[in-house]
Amino acid sequence: MLTRRGFAGCVLCTLTAGSAATTVSAQQTGGITRTILGRADLPDGKFVSILAAVEVAPGAVIARHTHPGVESAIVTEGSLDLSVDGLPDRTVKAGEGYLVPTGAIHAARNGSATTKLAITYTVEKDKPLASPA
Repeated sequence: MLTRRGFAGCVLCTLTAGSAATTVSAQQTGGITRTILGRADLPDGKFVSILAAVEVAPGAVIARHTHPGVESAIVTEGSLDLSVDGLPDRTVKAGEGYLVPTGAIHAARNGSATTKLAITYTVEKDKPLASPA
């Protein structure tokens, strides 16, 4: 089971949607490296879209957390065990994608190999990108 304590290492907590870098920037914590590739304000002025490349080290855990918007991802290499409250747990493999609805509590665990993902967060502007659950 993933715990709040494990979430302390989640680099997502260090980002806010309103201040995420507009140029490439990388952050690594707890075996998870997130490289922000771009950020664009959406026309309504209330939301921002953030594109990130994520690398998850073997055995790394992404603890239970939420986002103030939708997380859309595709696994480009490896696989990840994904748990989203209200949905059956599943293993997402290279070439497969997933969506996490706004506010849904979710977590993941990596296996014995590095996993790479391409993720777009469409989230409320000026709110933390992620919050522990």
